[in-house]
Amino acid sequence: KLDKVKVEDIQDDMAALGLTPDIVTSLLETLAIKDFDELAKRVGEDSPAMQELRRLFDLAEAYGFKDWLVFDASVVRGLAYYTGIVFEGFDRRGELRAICGGGRYDRLLESFGAQESLPAVGFGFGDAVIVELLSDLKLLPDLSSPGVDAVVFPFGPAQHPAAIRAAAELRGAGVSVDLVVEEKKTKWVFRHAERLGASRLVLIGGEEADKG
Repeated sequence: KLDKVKVEDIQDDMAALGLTPDIVTSLLETLAIKDFDELAKRVGEDSPAMQELRRLFDLAEAYGFKDWLVFDASVVRGLAYYTGIVFEGFDRRGELRAICGGGRYDRLLESFGAQESLPAVGFGFGDAVIVELLSDLKLLPDLSSPGVDAVVFPFGPAQHPAAIRAAAELRGAGVSVDLVVEEKKTKWVFRHAERLGASRLVLIGGEEADKG
């Protein structure tokens, strides 16, 4: 990426590959282009890449989100399986690093054993950037646990079905439930309910299970 590496370093790397200074200059000028018409003058309007880009932006315009796209010829993804257009997503202010990035890969699944080519598009994103963005915009939700209303505890495996039904019935009534099916001592269950701030503790033994 041109915004992450010094131009001089890129020129040195290209020169090491045997490219002449004129070719290096022409390539860097092409990568700096932000306009389709100017790019077409460089690569030709009949270029498959040019036609693919124009079709993508035409479709974006038809769907009503062309204004969300910015063409940047310098965007490069660091994985070799991409076979077409690649992209990165940023917040509108442009103050953070890329939130997501991806592109077209038509032969990736073949490397995992697929018997034929299967065109695909995908992307990955970083949760750290999302959290940072939501925090900056004061949109980060309160993820602290509100506790539960009730704890349901069967005394043994034989009572599990009855406990599951009881928990489902309570949840259906809008009650938040923690269903404990692990083997625990009753003393632990009481403390667990207290830790969660539960107002009800439903203990299901053989008699309760028989009554449904």
